[in-house]
Amino acid sequence: MLLLLSISGCQRVEEAPTQASAALTVELVSATQENWPDRMTASGEVAAWQEASIGTEVGGLRLDEVLVNVGEPVRKGQLLARYNEDLLRADLARFAAMVTEAEAREAQARADVDRAERMKSSGAFSQQAIQGLHTQAAAAAAAVTSAQAQRDAQALKLRYARVLAPDDGVISARIATVGAVSMVGGELFRLIKQNRLEWRAEVPAAALARLAPGVEAQVQTLDGAAITGRVRQLSPMVDTGTRNGLVYVDLPAGSGLAAGMYLSGQFLLPGREAITLPESALVRRDGNSYLVKIDAQNRARELKVQTGRRQAQAIEILTPLDPADRYVKSGAAMLSVGDLVQVVGGAPAP
Repeated sequence: MLLLLSISGCQRVEEAPTQASAALTVELVSATQENWPDRMTASGEVAAWQEASIGTEVGGLRLDEVLVNVGEPVRKGQLLARYNEDLLRADLARFAAMVTEAEAREAQARADVDRAERMKSSGAFSQQAIQGLHTQAAAAAAAVTSAQAQRDAQALKLRYARVLAPDDGVISARIATVGAVSMVGGELFRLIKQNRLEWRAEVPAAALARLAPGVEAQVQTLDGAAITGRVRQLSPMVDTGTRNGLVYVDLPAGSGLAAGMYLSGQFLLPGREAITLPESALVRRDGNSYLVKIDAQNRARELKVQTGRRQAQAIEILTPLDPADRYVKSGAAMLSVGDLVQVVGGAPAP
């Protein structure tokens, strides 16, 4: 009998459940609410604020000299190129002589009128003859005006033979070739006016309402530096193909950028509240994001969440969270639902 009782007691000891052991030792954190500056990411082309086309305004002349090249800064009124002026100067002298001749004829016609008027009472000139002399004087005056206009037009052509910069800026293109014969309207140079560049950022139509003139933007250069600019204006139209609108951002002078670059950047918007956790608390699986919550019994529970902005080592959680809940700060990917954990430090239990 004693032997049977002893065996039965041993079996009861062996059948007693053993205490579960913790799967992992973890540190817990709780969500916090912070005011984060809002940032909108965009990409776009760097372009000239205004690009002037400098062309030929007189035809049939040979280009004698080109004084600037691509990339050179120029000042308003600076001589860029010069056409051969010999023919223009000869024509100008001819038109000046025509003015002198017309003025002499006008003087003669007015003298005839004055003489006829003085002798009108003597009957030497009929009224019809006097009227004819007045008509001739008027025609002579008109001839003077016409000759002066031709002379001035020729002087203007002579001035156009010297191609000048219309504004301060940088030469962005040169088409001019020494020896070429000009055609009216032919392009010689392109000029980035005042050397001002802008970033034309493409922004989704729904996000345009969050932007306004004066908003600060930071453009990332190819070497990783950031250049600060400000929104000048928003495009009143949206591209029907991409459904994006353009935002024009003025860039500072001397930025080192070049027209034609395609760069990314961010618009700095007023801050707004964010529910945040360390980014290390996030578990990514199958294209989704999860947090591992630890309940009052220190067991793991999985929570699917949506994420938003990132700042430093923290991430915004868009899914509503209970401030009292505790989440695994790091290493949550090693846990399964229902695992028992041992907690060290971090957020206290509720």
